[in-house]
Amino acid sequence: MFKTGLCSVTFRNLSVEEVIELTSKAELNGIEWGGDVHVPSGNLKHAAEVVRLTEESNLEVSSYGSYYRVGDIKSNPVSFEQILETAVHLNAPAIRVWAGTLGSKDADQDYRDQVAADARRIATLAEKKNVTINFEYHGDTLTDTKESAALLMKEVDHPNVNIYWQPAVGLSVDERIESINEVQPWLSHVHVFHWDIIDRLRLVEGKEEWSTYLNLLKTDEQTRYLLLEFVIEDSKQQFFEDAKTLKELGSKYS
Repeated sequence: MFKTGLCSVTFRNLSVEEVIELTSKAELNGIEWGGDVHVPSGNLKHAAEVVRLTEESNLEVSSYGSYYRVGDIKSNPVSFEQILETAVHLNAPAIRVWAGTLGSKDADQDYRDQVAADARRIATLAEKKNVTINFEYHGDTLTDTKESAALLMKEVDHPNVNIYWQPAVGLSVDERIESINEVQPWLSHVHVFHWDIIDRLRLVEGKEEWSTYLNLLKTDEQTRYLLLEFVIEDSKQQFFEDAKTLKELGSKYS
């Protein structure tokens, strides 16, 4: 089953209230609140207010989009413990994290072990709060290729660690399909966008492509959030158009 949502980082220039209003008007199911602007880590009172406003608009908090760099504790401006406490006050069932600060080509085994060890540490902490840990499938981290991402999940080997999927920029549809198949055992939510190498495109232009992905991503056993991330020129009108396409896709494959 799919639910639809918005990553609040899509509209960093808007207030919490405006993001909620847009999401509600677009009739999406929820919001992944970003920790960089809308729900700063450590401001627990604000996090509690954000979830109150979200739920009052009949929306869910799908997740907390942190930018915690797993394995590089010293490079993180705040501790994971503070991020986790913020997620709890936000009533977020999931925290998004990044798999270190090095791409897979630049990381030796010691570095991979360091990232895996920290992932197990934070996953155990989060599990006690009923919150899952989710790596973002992202360039310049240890999830920058399907092989490295799958290997990392095996190295971590923790039941409370999952991975998001998104279409890696620059790859063919067939290569992206291969990446879904590779990380399928650990896959949780999905970041949805349609880009070429440089430019953002209308999601409707990628509807056929996304139909292929969602046919593989659908499951009767798990609810996945399809989270719209970024739109052309940060346009509200384009957001509404893309949200319409997103709902059509989610409904078709749920």
